[in-house]
This record gives sequence, C-alpha cells and structure tokens, in this order.
Amino acid sequence: MDLDVAQVRAFVRTAEELHFGRAAGTLAISQQALSKRIARLESLLGTELFRRGGNGVRLTEAGLRFLGPARQTVAAADAAVAAVCGREHPLRVDVWGHLYAPMRSLAQVAGRAGELALGHGRDLPSVTRALLHGDIDAAFGRVHPPLPAGLAHRLVRLEPVDAVLSADHPLAAEPALLPDQLRGSVLWAPGALDRLDFLHRFADRFGIENRATSVNLGLAHFLAEVAEEPRRFSLVPADVPLPQVPGLRSVPLIDPTPLYAWSLLWRSGNGHPALNGLAAACAEEAGRSRWLEYDPTRDWLPEPPTSGPAPGREGTVDA
Repeated sequence: MDLDVAQVRAFVRTAEELHFGRAAGTLAISQQALSKRIARLESLLGTELFRRGGNGVRLTEAGLRFLGPARQTVAAADAAVAAVCGREHPLRVDVWGHLYAPMRSLAQVAGRAGELALGHGRDLPSVTRALLHGDIDAAFGRVHPPLPAGLAHRLVRLEPVDAVLSADHPLAAEPALLPDQLRGSVLWAPGALDRLDFLHRFADRFGIENRATSVNLGLAHFLAEVAEEPRRFSLVPADVPLPQVPGLRSVPLIDPTPLYAWSLLWRSGNGHPALNGLAAACAEEAGRSRWLEYDPTRDWLPEPPTSGPAPGREGTVDA
C-alpha cells in the first residue's frame, strides 16, 4: 500500500484543526480539494478517519492511531525534499513566557547552535500549533502537561524565583521569605490564572487565596502595578533584569525555593540538522552554568524534573 503524501498532509492538518475550512486554508487549497484527498485516503485505508456530525469534526479510533505515524511521514517527506534540493532553512525557533524574558537563556547558546530564525508566538498553545503545522522547528519556554501528541521536550534550565512586592509591603524589609509567609498577600498575575500554570500551581500549593489579575502590557507596567499596592506580590525568575520601578522590592524565596523550568520543545521526527546542535549547546551551557541543579529538600517544582529525550532519539532519556 503506497500512501500519497499530499493526502496524508491533508489528514494531519485537518486532525490538528478539527475544521475542514481552516485546514484547507493552511494548505492553500479549496475545502472541496481537501475533502477529496481525505476521502481517497480513507478509501485506500478502508476505514473512516474522521467522524463528521452536528458537533463538528472528530477523529475516529483509527484516525487517532494513524495521526502519530502520519505526522512522522509528512516530516520525513519534507526532510527528504530539503536534503535533495539543498534548501535547508535556518532553525526556526519560537519562545513563550515573554514576561520572563526567555531570550536571556537562548542568547547564551545562540552562537554555538548555528543559524537561528526567531518566530513570534505569544503562549504555549500558539507555539505548539506552530510546531505541529511545521511553521517552526523548535521552541523554548516552560512546558506543562498536557502536550499534544507528536511533540517532545527536554529540560534545559531550572531558575530560582524571587518574590517582587511593594516597598510598603509588611514583608518588604525581610532578607528572604518563605512562600508560606505570603498567604495573607494578594498574588498579582499578568492574565487569567488558568492560563498561567506556574503562578496557578504556586498559589494552590502555598495557600495563596487572594488572587487578582491584570493585563500583560510588559514587565515595567506589570511591576509598577505591583509596587502601587502594599498587599500585592508576584513572582519573577531571579535572573530576569528588572526595570527601574520606584517602590519595588525583590526578595529571594527559600524553604522551599520555587524553580521555573525552561525546556526545549520540538516536533517528533523533525530531522533539521541544527536541532541537535541547539540541544547540545543548551546541555553544554547547563553544565557550565549549573542550570539544572535541583534538591527536592530545599526546592519546589510543580512537576518532578525530567530531562526528556534528545532530538532525533525519541524514546531515550538522558540523565
């Protein structure tokens, strides 16, 4: 049985969008042409891959089983064409968690990782969609479950987190704080907490019941909002260079120290030669700068740290 890559690509895009019109738009073909390709693929396989009904489009059990290998087929086809035609593009890397300045870490390895082209993602869901569509090759930020099938990630950096609060806050003069001491304060978040996994989990773990949200208009604006109210606080990775905001105090957190986990994320089966170079550069910098130090007796992470597979070696785990 020989598969038509165009038909498989049409299936993958539709499975990712769960909408025939949007999938057709991403492929620059008509919805009718998309439907024909999927119908031919279903005829070849002898089974339905999608269930269409009043509740929209859903994958059948066969479609769910087919999706992972189908993504690998499309990626392998793209890599084969690039290898023959010599049109290998720079490694397209996106970031998310912009308020916490993810480019600080990438900047330390960029010179050793080959040519990088930066994308424009704003959050984890948008970045994962770009990866699955093949619009980017890798991404960097904080990964948290659930991740869509077809993606892999590798832990790169664990960064201690400080509390930032108003200089008029009752705890502002302390040299260090226990997270439990913040229970009577108001956690100020740059958006809805259900979209900010790290802050949400911190609040739940340490009993922070008073929570309020703002709009992310950049770090300086956000910290100015924290500084203007004596009961507010928020969390910022310790290495983030803070803007000069009057009336703001940054205090280390201890016993335990929260750690913000940065990871490299990519699409399984991506054969871009620079992907391994970027992963190797991150690992080298992690060893040099002690980025992955973790002691469960003194540190806190929402999830236990795992290094994950290296690019091109899915299924193996590096210590």
